[in-house]
Amino acid sequence: MSAFIIEGGHPLKGTITPQGAKNEALEVICATLLTSEPVTIYNIPNIRDVNNLIQLLKDIGVKVSVRESGEGSVREITFQADDLNLSYLQSDEFVQKCAALRGSVLMIGPLLARMGKAIITKPGGDKIGRRRLDTHFLGFKALGARFRHIADRNVYEIGARQLKGAYMLLDEASVTGTANIIMAAVFAQGTTTIYNAACEPYIQQLCHMLNSMGAQIEGIGSNLLIIHGVQQLFGTTHHVLPDMIEVGSFIGMAAMVGNGVRIKNVSLKNLGIIPDAFRRLGVKIDVEGDDLVIPQQKHYVVDSFIDGTIMTLADAPWPGLTPDLLSVLIVVATQARGSVLIHQKMFESRLFFVDKLIDMGAQIILCDPHRAVVVGHDRKLTLRAQRMSSPDIRAGIALLIAAMSAKGYSRIDNIEQIDRGYENIEGRLNALGAHIERV
Repeated sequence: MSAFIIEGGHPLKGTITPQGAKNEALEVICATLLTSEPVTIYNIPNIRDVNNLIQLLKDIGVKVSVRESGEGSVREITFQADDLNLSYLQSDEFVQKCAALRGSVLMIGPLLARMGKAIITKPGGDKIGRRRLDTHFLGFKALGARFRHIADRNVYEIGARQLKGAYMLLDEASVTGTANIIMAAVFAQGTTTIYNAACEPYIQQLCHMLNSMGAQIEGIGSNLLIIHGVQQLFGTTHHVLPDMIEVGSFIGMAAMVGNGVRIKNVSLKNLGIIPDAFRRLGVKIDVEGDDLVIPQQKHYVVDSFIDGTIMTLADAPWPGLTPDLLSVLIVVATQARGSVLIHQKMFESRLFFVDKLIDMGAQIILCDPHRAVVVGHDRKLTLRAQRMSSPDIRAGIALLIAAMSAKGYSRIDNIEQIDRGYENIEGRLNALGAHIERV
């Protein structure tokens, strides 16, 4: 197990560029299973979750050719799934590897569409509460797939000779559920209509990539997708967007411990309301072209609603605020002037990390598993250094921000969680002036 030793109190100054988007990369990498022709994807992040998925594709017979550029994040990788090992796809070893990797669930749709069958087991990932797969199953079922539970292996076999297009109203706007159903539906006979589809930029990117491969998907960017089934997809090239969660994390760092930070090439039009969420906490953000510039924030004052009531920041499906940034917003709010209610609606365990911030001196009231009230210190009281452990990717980066702002030396254990979503984070932040050591 690795850990970070952080000496707090060192301001960040300079320019940083976000990596490719983790969530988009997982989707489009799995989509390469839909064709036997080469697919080249640019700007794939060099992070644990993505690398583990790429290794899993190699294990099932996908040819993978990697070209690195510099430290890594502008990676060009070509995938060719022209000789898949179908027997390995049924093996216990494959099932065990899928169980350890949340992103493996995105392989089900492409394998079902192209091979007519797949095996499902409960995937791993963050321990942030219940993350059900019902939306995926209901979508596949609507397309005509059948499930069979194999009790002794605790897996489900899913199969269909020929998927057939159907109308479906998703029970929730699940991002991975929508992506999986889209990838299954591209080969379905007839037309598939998906209502209440997730429509975040990474889903849009997946749809654009599939269309460039020969799919026929309409309604991209809306919550009503119409997919006309085709018989074959072809090779293509695709460029992954910057990671909006990393952009938000850098905004939070710059607000807490920045002395002038520029975040380059953020794809502003795909950030949605993320910058405005930080502005509601009083953080000043300047826009210069496609860059965000965050000047030093000696004080930032939490906004209030027009009627004077306490500011509330809540997650919601796109174009609402992504739940992945609420942990960062909580940390930033600890040094604001004023109070804010953070309402995490989607996951019931994601706010439990605030006890670590309370131990550092933050004023936070955890109302219940979904709501926390943060009373800002207005920089009159600095957080205390502490030994902590990262429970998930986003809480881990939030604790890292807190440690960088604290007096003294902090230690964060279990940083493998942070590595799952952030590439060479200590090296990139140390280049801006942070003092972070990996041990």
